[in-house]
Amino acid sequence: MPKITALNHVAVVVENMEQSLAFWRDALGIELHELRDVPAEKSRVAFLPVAGAEVELVMPTSDDSGVAKYLAKRGQGMHHLCLEVDDIEGMLAQLKSKNIRLINEEPRAAADGKKYAFIHPESTGGVLVELYQL
Repeated sequence: MPKITALNHVAVVVENMEQSLAFWRDALGIELHELRDVPAEKSRVAFLPVAGAEVELVMPTSDDSGVAKYLAKRGQGMHHLCLEVDDIEGMLAQLKSKNIRLINEEPRAAADGKKYAFIHPESTGGVLVELYQL
């Protein structure tokens, strides 16, 4: 049976990366591990590690990206919670068998080789949940 192994990150959608880093990095003192463009998602992401997990700041780089649409509809704030799983295909099958609505029926592959998939907020009590398999 697939299981959740860790909290990987909490993603926060932002309008302006430098203004957001002024809070998370400069005011709170969380070290910026990496800042990179993610062309597949039309976004720029800042990775700030905290106690075995990360805060990820996500900023759209195109007005037609999913993140831009989210930002326009809901504004800045928490975007999603990411959980690590030991078997993403098994977890997706388990969720489907329990009639959980998925955004991704099959896992997608990130540039770094991680597999990921999103669970629709309608099935989670309003929280967008991402699953990662490292």
